[in-house]
Amino acid sequence: MTQASIDNIKRVVVRGTTWVGDSVMTVPALRALRRLMPAAKITLAIRPSAQGLFAEADFVDDLLIYDRHGLSSVVRQTREWRRRGFDLAVLFQNAFEAALIPFAARIPFRLGYATEARQLLLTDAVALPEWRATRHEVFYYLYLIAALEYTLLGTNSVCDNEPDAALHLSEAGKADVFALLRRHGVRENKTVVAICPGSINSRAKRWPAERYASLADRLIEKIDAEVLLIGSQEESDVSDAVISQMKQKPVLLTGKTSLAQVTAVLGLADLVVTNDTGPAHIAAALGSPTLVIFGPTNPLTTRPFSPVAEIIRHPPDCAPCMLRDCPIDHRCMTAISVEEVFDQALVLINRRKIATNARKLCDFVAY
Repeated sequence: MTQASIDNIKRVVVRGTTWVGDSVMTVPALRALRRLMPAAKITLAIRPSAQGLFAEADFVDDLLIYDRHGLSSVVRQTREWRRRGFDLAVLFQNAFEAALIPFAARIPFRLGYATEARQLLLTDAVALPEWRATRHEVFYYLYLIAALEYTLLGTNSVCDNEPDAALHLSEAGKADVFALLRRHGVRENKTVVAICPGSINSRAKRWPAERYASLADRLIEKIDAEVLLIGSQEESDVSDAVISQMKQKPVLLTGKTSLAQVTAVLGLADLVVTNDTGPAHIAAALGSPTLVIFGPTNPLTTRPFSPVAEIIRHPPDCAPCMLRDCPIDHRCMTAISVEEVFDQALVLINRRKIATNARKLCDFVAY
């Protein structure tokens, strides 16, 4: 790419990531891309599971849903990319196929990381940064936009801006979820705690179901909280295991909501308690107090990128192992007690109440 080419780039496609949590971590990079190319039409190609996150985002113009099912879907996607006449493809996803599609679609400029032996498919292959294992994933995606800016303009303003990972709820989304909660009997003016006890891509990430059950009981019994169990259909067995070991009755939303609905639930909750999963990143990006229980994964790179998120972690010598199943005794998770999670939950809930009351006082004084 040359400096003159930026004026000729009218249509940009961004290949998004696979997992919902990773999708949230690309938000600062997408915002940086919008600042770099304010006049371009930016299309985000994502899996159906992430559609609800970006449906009303102001930093992309269009969503292209890619539901991959074998080679035929790759062919169809390639034809669609070619039909749309994209000028530039930015690849957040590292897979070989992610580079193959824009190459086969004859997109003139194709930028992504030099991974999976795909360098020949890219016009601009970016070397993996040496710091990847020591810095947050947010910067991994931002680095691609910084490389794009330097290639196009010879400047590096991307790094001058504080990464903005915030997401916002629409009024329509709020109204929809309020109606949903009323249908499930959630009482108004009660402390709402959303709990995500599952994890789709790793059983090792899961804090034991019996501990989530005990935590949920304490929240209901001690502070009269409304406890909501959330998650995808694939995590229903975990939520069922939690409920079967509870004395009290939570509100079961697992597998009963769209991503847009669960996103709104997370944004309205007074507290979210979760494993290292997508909801952790969504809740924190929406500004909800978030308590994340970490075990086999690395919080340095994958913790929610937000000041309202906190983690609980007691790493043994084998952590972070990044394994999907623990080959020994799951000590990284069993070391975390119900008592400490409950105590920290109370701290975050009280902090939220203080902040809410302060805002109400400021609104009163303003009028």
